[in-house]
Amino acid sequence: MSLHKARIKAFEDILNEDVINMEQLQKLAFNGVPDEKGLRSFVWKILLHYIPQERSAWESTLLKKRQLYQQFIDEIIVSPGGPTDHPLNLSPDSSWSNYFKDNEVLLQIDKDVRRLCPDISFFQSATEFPCPEIVNSNGVKRLHKRVEQSVLKYSTLERRGLGVAKLSNEIRRNEGVNSGDYTPLNEGCEAHWEVVERMLFLYAKLNPGQGYVQGMNEIIGPIYHTFASDSNKEFRKHAEADCFFCFTNLMAEIRDFFIRTLDETESGINYMMSKLSECLKKNDRAVWEQLQRQELRPQYYSFRWLTLLLSQEFSLPDVERIWDSLFADPQRFNSLIYICCAMILLVRDNILSGDFASNVKLLQNFPPMDVSLILNKAVEISTA
Repeated sequence: MSLHKARIKAFEDILNEDVINMEQLQKLAFNGVPDEKGLRSFVWKILLHYIPQERSAWESTLLKKRQLYQQFIDEIIVSPGGPTDHPLNLSPDSSWSNYFKDNEVLLQIDKDVRRLCPDISFFQSATEFPCPEIVNSNGVKRLHKRVEQSVLKYSTLERRGLGVAKLSNEIRRNEGVNSGDYTPLNEGCEAHWEVVERMLFLYAKLNPGQGYVQGMNEIIGPIYHTFASDSNKEFRKHAEADCFFCFTNLMAEIRDFFIRTLDETESGINYMMSKLSECLKKNDRAVWEQLQRQELRPQYYSFRWLTLLLSQEFSLPDVERIWDSLFADPQRFNSLIYICCAMILLVRDNILSGDFASNVKLLQNFPPMDVSLILNKAVEISTA
């Protein structure tokens, strides 16, 4: 039996148990989950605490969650109890005031999801399972339609000389809102980026304390791509609902990266950057001193690495492989620190011979590299 087949069998053996042994699954997944037979998609659902460890509870859990998600769509997107009072009503609980607030969030989400993974065609292509109530509504229920209308409303305000400076900047940035490849599909069809837009909008509505923060699109993208590419048709059909809850669970763990006020807490981003700096100092003092001398601070490059879990530094298949290890890490984000440190150590010669400008450029645009090299180096660091 080939090594690859043996790995697949090892996963299947664990998943066939009545109660999944999390420790065994994490150990196995840490070294990568095969794409075949929808294994990665299923294992991620367990590692992100969406599917329970007890096999007997799988079916009922999935049914309950998927029904709940359908309810969110029905209540928040299909029939949100739209504006009934006067658009100029200044009361904070005015339905119009909420509608306009939602549209501000939607403008940002819409802009971000139209840029998802431009190097692959997946997000621009049609989903097999569009949401029927939305795609057959003559465009009325489509979120991007609301965005187009908002942009039009704002620009007419601006032409009449009533526009606020911020809004007119918003328009200029949005002029390309319908340009590029990520155009909405015709009635009856829906592109994957539109599905991602809906999930992020629902997340923002259901988590008002945090809302939508730029960059969340980069976190949800790889999860959705993995689920929507499942070889099992039943799982592909529910990729949206399953992805929504896995994303929500993951955000509960990393939300502190996205909340500025928590920067200094143990789970905040500054704390993570100082941990990376310490890790580098411990493993390669010469590189650490070179970066100190050049005043090349971790925030110049690692802020994005850490907040977005490296999703922008590598191609999508590589990101998914890295996330196997991240999700399998029982101390969830320790391995993220080791992986980032490994990246720096693997370009140490360039750093030691480079000046500030070339080093910033090197770290902000990390060179293409076999991710298994990085992951092996990270393991080496973690056991040093």
